[in-house]
Amino acid sequence: MRIAVAGGTGVVGRHVVSEARARGHEVVVLARSAGVDLTTGAGLVDLLDGVDAVVDVTGTSAQRRADAEAFFGGVSRRLLEAEASCGVGHHVALSIVGIDDVPSGYYAGKRLQEQVVADGQVPWTVLRATQFHEFAEQALGFARVGPLSFVLRMLSQPVAAAEVGAHLVELAEAAPAGRVPDLAGPQRLQMVDLARRVSRARGLGRHVVPVRLPGAAARAMRDGTLCPTTDGPRGTVTFDEWLSGPAG
Repeated sequence: MRIAVAGGTGVVGRHVVSEARARGHEVVVLARSAGVDLTTGAGLVDLLDGVDAVVDVTGTSAQRRADAEAFFGGVSRRLLEAEASCGVGHHVALSIVGIDDVPSGYYAGKRLQEQVVADGQVPWTVLRATQFHEFAEQALGFARVGPLSFVLRMLSQPVAAAEVGAHLVELAEAAPAGRVPDLAGPQRLQMVDLARRVSRARGLGRHVVPVRLPGAAARAMRDGTLCPTTDGPRGTVTFDEWLSGPAG
């Protein structure tokens, strides 16, 4: 197969690329370094020629609803339009577990992305996954003052990004399946604890301060809304195994 990966240089994207190549597929990375601008669509059609499936693992740092919707909605529309014109037969998108019940701007963008994909002309598959193990270190940098890192109280069931990447490749190899069962990791854990463990293991010297914010979004993050509520595939790599291994 010829598989194109949008966001192929990111946390999950690089695992999608390496896994697809290990399985013998030809991989096209859709990135600015390859002459593609996903925010405008420039260069997309040229690189999608002969592609069988596109895996979209793009992301943005935008948190405001308008900005997140503009990014995820815009990138998805441009990808799907180019795919339809090139005869791509399968669009696979990565989304997030629990976004229907967490009123945040970023998750509004992901909900719009899913809707755009479902309404598009290209047969599709959407996989929702929980936060990655890698998210714990990212959380250390969201709000910093000197040596202090302010980390939201969040109950998560994190999964290794490598396992997400491998699952996405498996889905791309299969027939379009619509919304598939949620992917999560093997354990429910507190993000504050994970951030502390990353800081100690990496010698980052961060002092983690737990933050309990008011509002429905913060409450949903605390009460496990971002964890799966139904059966589905589960990763096997624990947080400690990831942290002590080469990926961590």
